[in-house]
Amino acid sequence: MVEPVGNQYVVARPVYSENAFGEEHKKVHRYHKTFLDHLRVCFRCSPEKAKKIATGLLPITSWLPEYRFKEWLLSDIVSGISTGLVAVLQGLAFALLVYVPPRYGLYAAFYPVIIYFFFGTSRHISVGPFPVLSIMVGEVVMNLVDEGTSTNSTLTNSSTVDEQKVQVAATVTLLAGIFQLLLGVLQVGFIIIYLSQSLISGFTTAAAIHVVVSQLKFIFQLDVRGCKEPLAIFCTLGKNFGQITKANIADLVTALIILVIVFAVKEINERYKAKLPVPIPIELFVTVIAAGVSYAFNFKERFKVDVIGSLGQGLEAPVVLDMEVFQSCVGDAFSIAVVGFAVAYSVAKVYSIKYDYPINGNQELIAFGLSNIFGGAFRGFAASTSLSRSGVQESTGGKTQIAGLLSAIIVLIVILAIGFLLAPLQKSVLAALALGNLKGMLMQFKEIGVLWRKDKYDCMIWVVTFLSAVILGLAIGLAAAVGFELLTIVFRTQFPKCTLLANVGRSNIYKNRKDYVDIYEPEGVKIFRCPAPIFFANIDFFKDKLISAVGFNPLRVLRKRNKALRKIRKMLKKGELQATSKCFICTVNGLNDSEEELDNNSIEELDQPTNMADLPFQIDWNTDLPPNITVPRIDIHSLILDFSAVSFFDVSALRVLKEILKEFVRIDVDIYIVGAHDGFLEKLERCAFFDDEIKPSIFFLTVHDAVLHILVKRDIEYSPKFKAMKVTPVLQYSFFSGVTPLIVHSPFV
Repeated sequence: MVEPVGNQYVVARPVYSENAFGEEHKKVHRYHKTFLDHLRVCFRCSPEKAKKIATGLLPITSWLPEYRFKEWLLSDIVSGISTGLVAVLQGLAFALLVYVPPRYGLYAAFYPVIIYFFFGTSRHISVGPFPVLSIMVGEVVMNLVDEGTSTNSTLTNSSTVDEQKVQVAATVTLLAGIFQLLLGVLQVGFIIIYLSQSLISGFTTAAAIHVVVSQLKFIFQLDVRGCKEPLAIFCTLGKNFGQITKANIADLVTALIILVIVFAVKEINERYKAKLPVPIPIELFVTVIAAGVSYAFNFKERFKVDVIGSLGQGLEAPVVLDMEVFQSCVGDAFSIAVVGFAVAYSVAKVYSIKYDYPINGNQELIAFGLSNIFGGAFRGFAASTSLSRSGVQESTGGKTQIAGLLSAIIVLIVILAIGFLLAPLQKSVLAALALGNLKGMLMQFKEIGVLWRKDKYDCMIWVVTFLSAVILGLAIGLAAAVGFELLTIVFRTQFPKCTLLANVGRSNIYKNRKDYVDIYEPEGVKIFRCPAPIFFANIDFFKDKLISAVGFNPLRVLRKRNKALRKIRKMLKKGELQATSKCFICTVNGLNDSEEELDNNSIEELDQPTNMADLPFQIDWNTDLPPNITVPRIDIHSLILDFSAVSFFDVSALRVLKEILKEFVRIDVDIYIVGAHDGFLEKLERCAFFDDEIKPSIFFLTVHDAVLHILVKRDIEYSPKFKAMKVTPVLQYSFFSGVTPLIVHSPFV
């Protein structure tokens, strides 16, 4: 019974061991489904299930019939036009990161959007090229295509280097889409949990550095061929600065002007976003102006600048795939698949929370998988979602993916009809626009100081991810970062911060005894807490920490006692030792037996329980012993192990734990385990954990239950400060806190 007393409470209940609690409160028998049960549910067919599957695979069937044309259509039209214009420019700019002609960036901004319209679950993200994925695809292109000569290329069935690059980019995109589709079909969308926010932040920041380096050759207009990973970033930097004297000043000045304008306007958009109805589309303005100025003053002929040139008209036929590329880029494709999904799902989740609608991670994998398969088949490159483009779609009033469909129509119009207007645009302008979209990623460097103050491990993950992705390349760096992240988890669980607990505040609360002044520790009782799972990798660490906490090694004490018993038996047999009611009397000055002679028998005998049945007396190991016999004294009689934070044990750990408990029991230290999770005792039963020495009665519900049980069993008082009053059949402890007392009643067990 619990009764409130002001801002305190009074508890009156029995002291519960696990056995006693189980006898008084019967558990509900629950049926646990077997594998066959799950199979039956999986293959059971019904109209409701068929409808659920249909709406799950085609989410458009769930939201399109409920579309509010009068309320949403105008907003979606405005949002679609705005997003489409930005998508055109970003598609052209990000194509430079993939080292393919700019028009293929338009394909990447068109095909995936159409597929996502039917299969995606997010209503607000804008699907299409993303700089991180573009640079990852670009790395694969550089590794597999030799820009020097086509005859030495990995591919031999293409006639030009550009065609080879397009083929590699499309193939790795298609393969990444296949991976995403398989992961979605297998319902493993949970893979995203292995990419923490710190890892994603460090990785995208490193990708931004790669983007900056890759765009230098377009800003300076240098003939720099890409380098192969790893260490490609340093090679590329060296080549760029080695030819810096050949830079085209017109391209450099244009790029710098564009960068300054874009950064300034983006800062205005960020600072006054609450007052602006829509963000200023600065990319569109500078593109139109730059293309017009370049055409009017004939920059291509006068300053020899590098321009986009003809984008061509119409859509191209599907790409012819090459199996050599499939085999060469499996690892890169998987990295692209995971990173693309992680970024898209993170952004989609933000908008789903903001506008209160559900998204399905597995369906998102399927949607992006089909989008990339379709986009790769038609010569596009990897698609995810752009943070800035999604922000435009949402901030301009986009309500559903109707806005995304309209943005794809805008891209299609450029592909089919008005692409020629962009022919005079300098590539340095596209490079500047690509760098302008990196502002948010580059600002993530500020997170290092924040993470260091919050969590050192997360800060280390960020730094290691950034360095590995910069130095080793994005694909290898991502694998190294995930490995390091998992290593930190292992390190945290393998070396938990174990503590000794004490009673705090004169109540039933037990905390780390080092953290509080007003503490009480029952004499002869140690309370040890482990705040992590205990398994094969950390069981030895757990044992070492436990031995350090109690101040002695129980196995060493047991062996010393058994050695002492051998000596005592030998002395009694020779008449060299006599025992009185108070002490031992030794009749000789010394012993001739050496430690080596006493250790001739098998060491296993020393690990057995001490047996004094054949002696005419019982030995108190903490009193004075005969001369030349020394045994470590121990100052505890009870040890409580708090397992409330231990989520699981494996079989290896249980085997070692049983050995540890037996060592304490054999030196007359009572062991109690508290806070074990549900099902733990059943697992111990299955593992044959219990025997004559380790019994189920050692398990208690809470630390306080075990402490009260020990006090009753030992028939001792808490202390003068915590006076125990015997009541039959109730043992009452009054813990005073402030004015109102907190009284805990416990019957004898």
